[in-house]
Amino acid sequence: MVASSSSELRTLFATMDTDANGRISAAEMRVCMRATLGEDVPAEEAEALVASADADGDGMLCEDEFLKLALHCDAEDEDRTKGLREAFGMYEMEGEGCITPASLGRMLGKLGNERGIGECRAMICRFDLDGDGVFSFDEFKIMMSA
Repeated sequence: MVASSSSELRTLFATMDTDANGRISAAEMRVCMRATLGEDVPAEEAEALVASADADGDGMLCEDEFLKLALHCDAEDEDRTKGLREAFGMYEMEGEGCITPASLGRMLGKLGNERGIGECRAMICRFDLDGDGVFSFDEFKIMMSA
């Protein structure tokens, strides 16, 4: 849901503000989240999201409140990605930019969880979206979110 620039966020705000009253309600937030996520978001979750950024307490988000919420979410995503990159680096085959069955097995062994190469291949296979037999960072990120 988070866009990369202020102008994109303002455009997103205008799109989400379906009744053009300059505010986004929890119901409008749910419609947008359903369209972008492809699933229904419970009303309680949408209301909690709006309430978390609703500085003036009117139960809706003005553009400034929406921008602050989006930027806060973006900062949290950046922190999470940084942490995942560090974890990925621990398992990564040096200089390869991927996690191989061998590098996964080596790291698991260091952590006291010995696994054979076949088991490591099977672990990678579950989230190996492009079928190349290794984890890219994006595949690793998906696995860690599952």
